[in-house]
Amino acid sequence: MPVTLYYTSVSGSTKIKKEQERVLSVLESKNIYHIKVDISQNTDDKDLMRKLAGDNTALPPQICNGDVYCGDYAAFDEAVEMEQLEKFLKLK
Repeated sequence: MPVTLYYTSVSGSTKIKKEQERVLSVLESKNIYHIKVDISQNTDDKDLMRKLAGDNTALPPQICNGDVYCGDYAAFDEAVEMEQLEKFLKLK
């Protein structure tokens, strides 16, 4: 299963933009195969992201492995710092 990054290409939030850029940067630097789903292009994608996250107000970036929810940016950041990224992404 590819890692799925739910993001938005339309955001006025600098925080969201920086978080999305960092997630992409880490995934690309570690050669982790991933797909990006832009929730601003399709409300069904936004609804799916929120359903997977179990939070009707979840904001991007949100990370899944297939249909399995991995976590939000804070959990991703902690996994990177603790060198637990593969475990967080459910690759192992």
